[in-house]
Amino acid sequence: MDPKSAGAKVMKETIELCEIEADKGGEKFCATFSESLIDQSISRLGKRVQVLSDEVKKETETGDFTIGKEVKNVGQKEIVCHKMSYTYAVFLCHSIGKIDVYTVPLVGSDGTKVKATTLCHKDTSIWNPEDLAFKVLKVKPGSIPICHFLNKETVVWIPN
Repeated sequence: MDPKSAGAKVMKETIELCEIEADKGGEKFCATFSESLIDQSISRLGKRVQVLSDEVKKETETGDFTIGKEVKNVGQKEIVCHKMSYTYAVFLCHSIGKIDVYTVPLVGSDGTKVKATTLCHKDTSIWNPEDLAFKVLKVKPGSIPICHFLNKETVVWIPN
């Protein structure tokens, strides 16, 4: 691969992200194949684990969703793994601490049903004050929990 190509640049960024230390109070690792991902997650959470990701019943173009009934808090200990851009599977995984994991039923305006996974960060006091979440919500770090849905190609491991 040409070292100056876009692909090489993306690979370099992935390596750099994997080498950055975890935030204070958290832990982080990069896994390069599924066996490593499973081993690392089990070593941190125990042998009885559950893997969560968003479940969509059918593809949809709608962007309008309503939160359904039965939002469930499914855990307070987690490992979140993001699929990274690389020539083979690389997952950047981290555990932040002081977090609640929820499953949230969503219903689209066209009837599409989604079981979404949501993370609520209970302590945002060490976050960058310029983080987009604070600007959108017009709040300061540490003032309220910040919740968000998972990104595409992200999974959450929780103890079962």
